[in-house]
Amino acid sequence: MSTHKNSNRSITLPIYIAITLCLGVFIGANMAGASNNPASDFMQSLTKFRQVLTHIENDYVDEVNSEELVESAIASMLEDLDPHTSYIPAKDLELIQSRLEGNYEGIGIEFNIFKDTIHVVSPLSGGPSEKLGIRAGDRIVKVDGDNVAGVGMTNQKVVGMLRGPGGSEVTVSIKRNGENELIDFIIERDVIPQYSVDVSYMVNEEIGYIKVARFANSTYLEFKDALLRLQDQGMKKLVIDLTGNPGGYLNRAVQIADEVLSGRQMIVYTDGKEKRYSEEHYSGELGDFEEGSLVIMVDEGSASASEIVAGAVQDHDRGLIVGRRSFGKGLVQMPIGLQDGSELRLTISRYYTPSGRSIQKIYEGGNLDEYRMEAYERYESGELYSSDSIKFNDSLAFETDKGRVVYGGGGITPDYFVPLDTTYNTRYLNRLFSTNSIQEYTVTYAQERSGELNEMGFDTYKSDFEVSDKMLEELVAIAEGNKLQFNEQEFNRSKKLLQQLTKAYIARGIWDNDGFYPIFNEQDEIYLRAIQLMDEADEIARN
Repeated sequence: MSTHKNSNRSITLPIYIAITLCLGVFIGANMAGASNNPASDFMQSLTKFRQVLTHIENDYVDEVNSEELVESAIASMLEDLDPHTSYIPAKDLELIQSRLEGNYEGIGIEFNIFKDTIHVVSPLSGGPSEKLGIRAGDRIVKVDGDNVAGVGMTNQKVVGMLRGPGGSEVTVSIKRNGENELIDFIIERDVIPQYSVDVSYMVNEEIGYIKVARFANSTYLEFKDALLRLQDQGMKKLVIDLTGNPGGYLNRAVQIADEVLSGRQMIVYTDGKEKRYSEEHYSGELGDFEEGSLVIMVDEGSASASEIVAGAVQDHDRGLIVGRRSFGKGLVQMPIGLQDGSELRLTISRYYTPSGRSIQKIYEGGNLDEYRMEAYERYESGELYSSDSIKFNDSLAFETDKGRVVYGGGGITPDYFVPLDTTYNTRYLNRLFSTNSIQEYTVTYAQERSGELNEMGFDTYKSDFEVSDKMLEELVAIAEGNKLQFNEQEFNRSKKLLQQLTKAYIARGIWDNDGFYPIFNEQDEIYLRAIQLMDEADEIARN
């Protein structure tokens, strides 16, 4: 008699399928509050699931981890629903929530890893590290007595060691330039605020600029504060930068849209299978910028809440949308806490703009790979370089308040398209970033010359400072030390952009984002086009 040894996949696949089917019925009925099956069918399915899991636990030939089997089954089941319904294990939930809640508990530093050593880029303002005197340029050598230099630390490992509940303590041993001995700091962790408005500043005497990175719990208050400060400086025209903004809380998007829309106008509505998940959101509160020229910047990284703001502004002809077609994430998730501290984020409805456009791009259930590759397909089709490559479905044509035609089918298509500029972009330039070479050089340069740069002041730095050939030679040398081979042809092609980016990152090391963005934006084609189109935005505002 011959024997056949089953592969691990052939053994576990039937188990996964059985658990998946049973869990699908269980969670679908329990969470959605509705089921097409009679109660008896549900109980039979639940009983079947318990039987399968019990037999695996008691009778399967090898030892199994039932919890891991269930989590694998849940993940497999959710892949057959939509791209944004997700399951978050308890161990990952805290970090994900902190990004939206606007704060986390830790020691309060921005760090980077250069040559396998943790460098403090800057202590965060008001955080425990700043209060104890930890400085930019300090190198963290030990954490709680354990060596962390030269041992292959990753960003995730560092975060895991330095974050912790408020009130808990961690000891970090610092190597500081000019000091022979390590300096030990006993740091009591505390709540560290995270800001979602990266920067706001006056472009000129009339135009203000606000960069919103995500829609977190504190975003509206940050935006409101930035808006009022700019108005105090004489702002009459506004650019809101939502490029790369992945979204966040719906109510924060509604509040920000309400600041620029007058009267009672629809901002967004949701439509779900259950009536309780279908809602309409309107403006109504008196906003601080209901008049005046308005431009919204978007790109392929702008999603969800970003698309709600852009869609409302476009549909009501309140301002101009400038950039590239947004991501197309228009599915609404409800967070459902599970018994073990994990969370199910279940899609319960879809977002629609005031004119009736669905924000969500097309997807096929169970084909997540194709959905995730859609961004690459935009690149392949030429859409990022030419508006003529954008495919519109005539059956999804809608009209704005003033009768302009806009299209549904996924994302917000801008009023003015700005192609992705690759004139100076090269693989060598990208590798300067991926090897951390630009970061390493600019952080070190800023630290070593912080005195003279601060004395110079930002305005003088912005107008007069130039990145010299000698500085670029030093940067190239650092890159070679990071095993990046010099490519003269690509270097020469990227030189102008490289100088601009190097100058911007040095400024970040001295003046944070207030120094970075005013210089970085000078090479951003969407930003430059937004400023140029203010006269046209003026016309819309007057009408």
